[in-house]
Amino acid sequence: MIVPSLFILLALLAIGLPVAAVLALLGYLLSELHAGLPLWKAMGETSWQASTNTVIVCVPMFILMGEVLLRSGIASSLYQATAKWLSWVPGGIMHANIAAASMFAATSGSSAATAATIGTVAVPEMKRNNYAPGLFLGSIAAGGTLGILIPPSINLVVYGVLTQTSIPKLYLAGFVPGFLLTALFMLVIFVACIFWPRLDGDKISFDPLQAFRTLPGLVPPVLLFIIVVGSIYLGWATPTEAASLGVTASLILAATRGKLSFAMLRDAAEGTIRTSAMILLIFVAASFLNFVIATTGLTAALNSFIAELGWSPFQMLLIIIAFYLVLGCFMETMSMMITTVPVITPIVVAMGYDPIWFGIVVIILVEAAMITPPVGVNLYIVQAVRREGSLNSIIVGALPFVIAMLALIGLLIAFPEIALWLPSVLS
Repeated sequence: MIVPSLFILLALLAIGLPVAAVLALLGYLLSELHAGLPLWKAMGETSWQASTNTVIVCVPMFILMGEVLLRSGIASSLYQATAKWLSWVPGGIMHANIAAASMFAATSGSSAATAATIGTVAVPEMKRNNYAPGLFLGSIAAGGTLGILIPPSINLVVYGVLTQTSIPKLYLAGFVPGFLLTALFMLVIFVACIFWPRLDGDKISFDPLQAFRTLPGLVPPVLLFIIVVGSIYLGWATPTEAASLGVTASLILAATRGKLSFAMLRDAAEGTIRTSAMILLIFVAASFLNFVIATTGLTAALNSFIAELGWSPFQMLLIIIAFYLVLGCFMETMSMMITTVPVITPIVVAMGYDPIWFGIVVIILVEAAMITPPVGVNLYIVQAVRREGSLNSIIVGALPFVIAMLALIGLLIAFPEIALWLPSVLS
């Protein structure tokens, strides 16, 4: 039943139906096909339970925080500061794309917002300094994906809610892999520009005085990171309360820069409503679908089927990784997570893997989906910011960063402590 259901899901998405409608319709069809159980009558209760989960409230709050930062000019100052400090390294300001994205990710929690923000500032620098578009734009798309791995992450919150896993522990688990992936991205740029110098741009001399003058541009994101993440780990706030503190702090920072206005707040609110409505509607519809799957016994049947295959946990893990890589090419990332995580995570945990560790692996696979065609969201965001040229060059430029993500997954499989050490030490 699971395999036909997956084909039905992909077919309905292929004809252009909204994701939330597809998930709700699939839940209804499964309930009718399985001995005619009227499970659709539980749709109201499951929707209410999903939409009133207090932890989910932090999702629109983190989105609003990112929207305010996007419109306050903080990202521009952050990018200029990292560019001054890293422009002398082979790869030049492409390293600033990654570094600025990682720091902005630590305040916005959104991959799309990170890619759009950094792209808006970086694309003019690419043209000014004569960089080859492919790798440069690929680095922006890849850097944007760090927004869902480095805390605070909206996707980690969703994973925690779906699997009943501690969100603070997931945030701790995301730190080391997040910054390790940042280092791997920068290593990709460094090696590529050493072996293919034509990918690099004009050499920019390092001026220590100018670099030190840009340091104040790093203060706002660091301050927000301390407020949001620090308040969680000091026990002062829940993730939802920390998100509210982050929004308040971002508004204060915007006011100190003279960017706080009614027009800015209106635009930020509109952007937040659009994104939040999409995510939360998908979450509600997927909650009903997952209820149907669990009630009809499909999850238990899938577990039994896998046990009968006689595959080792490692072999099964490789199949799951391949499944996510393929599915990510055809399905929007949040929808993919909400639909699959409640079904696959129990299987992985039953094989002996840690749910926190698997959460980080899933997030990295979701990151890869954001820069793999034909549905890689960040590819289209960067192309929209660029406003010229071919999307193919961005796809090719992002490919080395997908390989870096797979390398990190390999390291996590070989050394699970990369993700689990910090939660175990600070728990």
